[in-house]
Amino acid sequence: MIYTVTLNPAIDLVIVTKKLEPKVVNRTEKFELQPNGKGVNVSFILKKLGIDSVATGIGGGFTLDYVISGLAEKGIKTNFLKVKEPTRVNVFTDVLDEGTEYKQVNPGPVVSSDKQDQFLDYLESTVTKDDMVVVSGSFSRGIKPDFLVKLAQLVQKQGAKFVIDSSYLEVIDTLKYRPFLLKPNDSELAAFFNYEGEMTAAKTVELAQKLIKLGCQNVLVSLGADGAAFINKYHVLFANAPQIQVVNSACAGDTMLGTFIAFLEKNKPVSAALKMAVAAGSDTASRTGLTDFSLDELLPQISVEERMK
Repeated sequence: MIYTVTLNPAIDLVIVTKKLEPKVVNRTEKFELQPNGKGVNVSFILKKLGIDSVATGIGGGFTLDYVISGLAEKGIKTNFLKVKEPTRVNVFTDVLDEGTEYKQVNPGPVVSSDKQDQFLDYLESTVTKDDMVVVSGSFSRGIKPDFLVKLAQLVQKQGAKFVIDSSYLEVIDTLKYRPFLLKPNDSELAAFFNYEGEMTAAKTVELAQKLIKLGCQNVLVSLGADGAAFINKYHVLFANAPQIQVVNSACAGDTMLGTFIAFLEKNKPVSAALKMAVAAGSDTASRTGLTDFSLDELLPQISVEERMK
């Protein structure tokens, strides 16, 4: 089983408006409410591709209930621990006249150390060597970034695969526990090594290979408009991105990760997984919701190139 861990779930309010002016009533074109959180999105994508998962994490209030009901509607099992304060609501506004997207992301509820320990106990009692644990996104208030290390240690103890999509610098401290996959974007990859120069393709490979040498088994790097790269001991693969009109980029990385994992679970070649992941992530970025995997126009634009290590 795949367990997706979201320690700061959300409802995303996605607004499309012709214009956005101060101190007046702005009438919008449309809006959508979406159950969200990076791990939640991974579960949605896995389900679309026929892979079961359990969406778990910590949240609270009627907003968490909305997230849970959205997952249940798609047939996704859930097991969220609840706290008193409500799960957050984020706002993403696409202003058509400006061709600009505004992102307003709120903090999550306060989570006590007892609740964190309870969550670790749940994973320890549930996860087996045949499972995968995917932890994605930011943490709610009260959960320190080094919680990542506790998760990595626990998952290794259970013999399961550990996947991390997080910008916390403590990702580096998890490497001694040999995570199966890291999914940074290029800026996060640079920050892991305090690198402030230009992120060329060569530098991306160099830094990803440092992660491999430190213990990570596989690295999937999101390169935004330049596509993505996959690096491990055996491969250095680059895939270009198709041409799209970006509408809402919030969930593109989650889509990429979920698609990539699903194709690996189906024993597809890494190159095929990378190509589909880039196409699906790009399609999500071009709409207000997650991709429906109608990718016939995007896939022919993408090529995967194997480069020398």
